[in-house]
Amino acid sequence: MHISENTVQVRYAETDQMGVVYHANYLIWMELGRTKLIEDLGFNYAEVEKDGILSPVVDLTISYKIPVRYGEQALVKTWVEEYDGIRITYAYEIYNQENKLAVSGQSKHVCVKKESFRPISIRRMFPDWHEAYEKAKKQANEQ
Repeated sequence: MHISENTVQVRYAETDQMGVVYHANYLIWMELGRTKLIEDLGFNYAEVEKDGILSPVVDLTISYKIPVRYGEQALVKTWVEEYDGIRITYAYEIYNQENKLAVSGQSKHVCVKKESFRPISIRRMFPDWHEAYEKAKKQANEQ
């Protein structure tokens, strides 16, 4: 399974008064992970948007386990958990500086036409991207 990894230096502005990362900032880090995964697979989401395709979140789950704090580095791991040609579920794990699991989550997306918000078939419109996700999904299922 291809797992994309990137690190985030926790900035003061991302924390609350206790020096703990504010819960909504983990969603931004998940987005960074998703973008990095897409790039690792050889694609560029900004180019897809130029073609009039968007990928809104249709479902999100997140579980907070332990805090990440100001001054630490966090590690964001991202992979394709499920894919059916239309819907994509990305999975995430965020680790604190001691390599302890701090947050886990999943986001489900559907690609849609910008002007109508009607779903599109990734399989038909982006066959190379479809093949990359199929391969990633197969690798995930073999793990």
